[in-house]
Amino acid sequence: MPSTSREFDVIVYGATGFTGRLVAEYISQKHPGIKWAMAGRSAEKLAEVRDLIAAPADVPLVVSNSAEEGSLEAMAARCACVITTVGPYQLYGEALVAACAEQGTDYVDLCGEPAWMHDIVRKYNEPAKASGARIVLSCGFDSIPFDLGVYFLQQHAIKSSGAPLNRVKGRVRKMQGTFSGGTAASFMETMKRAKVQPEVMQWLADPFTLCPDFKGADQPHGAKPLYEEDLGSWSAPFIMATINTKNIHRSNLLLGHQYGKDFVYDEMLLTGPGEEGEKIALAVASDKSMATNPPKPGEGPSKEERENGFFDVMFTGVDSSGTRLTVSVTGDKDPGYGSTSKMITEAGLCLAHDISRDQTAGGVYTSAPAMGDALIARLQKNAGLTFEIEG
Repeated sequence: MPSTSREFDVIVYGATGFTGRLVAEYISQKHPGIKWAMAGRSAEKLAEVRDLIAAPADVPLVVSNSAEEGSLEAMAARCACVITTVGPYQLYGEALVAACAEQGTDYVDLCGEPAWMHDIVRKYNEPAKASGARIVLSCGFDSIPFDLGVYFLQQHAIKSSGAPLNRVKGRVRKMQGTFSGGTAASFMETMKRAKVQPEVMQWLADPFTLCPDFKGADQPHGAKPLYEEDLGSWSAPFIMATINTKNIHRSNLLLGHQYGKDFVYDEMLLTGPGEEGEKIALAVASDKSMATNPPKPGEGPSKEERENGFFDVMFTGVDSSGTRLTVSVTGDKDPGYGSTSKMITEAGLCLAHDISRDQTAGGVYTSAPAMGDALIARLQKNAGLTFEIEG
């Protein structure tokens, strides 16, 4: 494995939190040879977590606090890439993005907050370009399997027929696991902001809100259950579609509209055929548990629940000859925690070790244009994900 020129390959910021601890544990077990450190506000708590996860006693601890001037900049200057699990990002994220953009340090997060991302794209893309920092947003279950799934399908289509698919459906076929408390907290903070800043609702509704100065084709909303003749199944609204679709359209933009300027994409949850499929779709559409009884930040499922979780997502479209092309992306752990902690780690290491600045210059990115095939290879080798061509 090549070595970066800085003191650390990656620093895990927020290592004392639930997801941060899983990231640190994964690095310790899966990548013992890399140069890494655990960072947070309390040296004592960091040491407790280091012992709890049975990481080597010589793993460095970095005390860093956004409330202390210069603290984040000093941390960012010590590593090739910061892996941050400290959210909601609209409350705690911008100062770290600014520090990384200033220091030319790569950055990956778990953000699923479109309004904050709208601001980050517009405010930090140029500073990151100037310093060489690759700021890559949404490197967990939202939105790596979906962003890279569409990318993987489009590469298959271009190779098969010489042209991309201008209409792609992303459909969750199976999923077992929980959404993180951080996801719920982020949603609540976004709604708070929308109450005092009405344009936020427009950004949330706009599938191209992360694509400054570009408006593509009209997009399906996926807000109501429907029966899809071509798939032989009922489909229900998918709660993460609003963030994933925005990231995928930004990927298309950053890839030079490789999927086409008329590209149309939506995501839904397959619930099966017949009356039973319709019944499940209607039940999913009426579920308000995320808003009325959300999980709390810092809490999460047991190890057994994480181990028993999984996901299976299909991406499909019809090419110009009428041939259906389909690929799948699967994960072997709970999507919100087990798989997410592995995905963000591999994204950070991919930037630090596999992607030169000649390949990907500085800027604010999504996963596909920043890392593409290199990250797919890492995820399949290390993180329990599969990317398969089905037809």
